[in-house]
Amino acid sequence: MPSRYHITLSEIGVSVINELAERNSDREQALSVSREVIRFSANAIRAVHRGAYSDAKELIKKAASRLEDAEYIRENSPSIFNAGFMNDARKEFTEANVTLAVISGADIPSIIDLKVDAAAYINGMAEVIGELRRFILDALRHDAIDGCQEFMDIMDEMYGVLVTIDFPEGVTSGLRHNTDAMRGVLERTRGDLTMALRQRSLEIRLTEWEANQAKT
Repeated sequence: MPSRYHITLSEIGVSVINELAERNSDREQALSVSREVIRFSANAIRAVHRGAYSDAKELIKKAASRLEDAEYIRENSPSIFNAGFMNDARKEFTEANVTLAVISGADIPSIIDLKVDAAAYINGMAEVIGELRRFILDALRHDAIDGCQEFMDIMDEMYGVLVTIDFPEGVTSGLRHNTDAMRGVLERTRGDLTMALRQRSLEIRLTEWEANQAKT
């Protein structure tokens, strides 16, 4: 009995398999890109904390190149392009770029500069607050207090911007959870810095007192 359909079931099967094969290929490429971008970004942040800004820039360039390699997936497989693991990669990429900019004294790159979506950008910026705490604590351990208050002010300003972004969690990719965590980071850092500044003030006053005693 002849089929009343113009397309046979076998042809439908082939077309479905071809589409899924292409989507699977996109997924494998996206997974590879995500892993490498996260690795490059993490290593770039480590380089920033060592003061190796040139190394950090090179690692960030490599991460940016890999993100470019996955750009075609935006149209081919938008669900994969916007999957959690790709969003994590763009978040880590943002964190590396903003951390480098703040600590090295450069201008903070925008969403347009980094070619990332808003949710990845704001969550990446939230993570920068934690990196600045790490930088301040390292400075305090080396008695390099000068400049720490400036970084503390930047942390406050970042937090102040992030808490004004009031949209559903599905839109911001969980920003509220990150900002709640960063509030604790801010308070602990403020306490650590305040103690260090007080100790330094006491040491200066003690040194001045000893100097005056030696003159008498």
